[in-house]
Amino acid sequence: MTQSSPKGAPTPPAPAEAGLHARVLDRLGTVICNGDLPAGSVLSIDDLIDRYQVSRSVIREVLRVLASMGLIETRRRVGIMIQPARAWNVFDPQVIRWRLASGGRMAQMRSITELRTAIEPYAAALAATHISDDEASELVGLAAKMWAAGKAGDETRFLDLDIEFHRRVLAASGNEMFEKLHLIVAEVLAGRHHYHLMPHYPDEQALHLHTDVAQAIQRRDGERARRAMVGIMEQGFAEMKSMWERSAEPGDR
Repeated sequence: MTQSSPKGAPTPPAPAEAGLHARVLDRLGTVICNGDLPAGSVLSIDDLIDRYQVSRSVIREVLRVLASMGLIETRRRVGIMIQPARAWNVFDPQVIRWRLASGGRMAQMRSITELRTAIEPYAAALAATHISDDEASELVGLAAKMWAAGKAGDETRFLDLDIEFHRRVLAASGNEMFEKLHLIVAEVLAGRHHYHLMPHYPDEQALHLHTDVAQAIQRRDGERARRAMVGIMEQGFAEMKSMWERSAEPGDR
């Protein structure tokens, strides 16, 4: 039974229960996003308790989170119904992570890359107008660090720097909605790394393009920054598609 504080607010779950919640949420979310439980499937709490061997309170909390993401809906006299993909919150980083782990990985990569191609070049152009001199210098320095990490084949450091580079460009745009997209960008970049859709040594063109974006922003050349960012998007997707076609299983293409 969930305890309450003197003011009536629920107390946080115990660490062990929180760990169970995260594990069951991840497993069930992955199963749904992979299509193993297709839209229209009906679940029951008792079945889920038996399947995952956890308490009713853990299952209820998992279902509450999945409902907030649009993956399920509880209907009276029916049960817990899996929702079609069009109802999902596809901007939720966890949903993106589950979709990247599914057989539809390439479709998820493509849709996010198309979104980034629509947003990030314009964000780069805006950044050339809004960024401070100090922030622009830091961005140029970050591009230089990416170059060094890429040439050294340090994939982990390159990934961290790449995520930070794009976060800073989105933030420098001055648009708070663009800035929030950095969570999505981080997921897809990390997904490329995790699923080996990045070369060990980044393509030299990609390194040049990041440098071009940073320098154009520093010089307040919004159009050049926009074009260079478009180049990053196009180069990244072509590279990813080429690697996928060489290594992925037919069902994942």
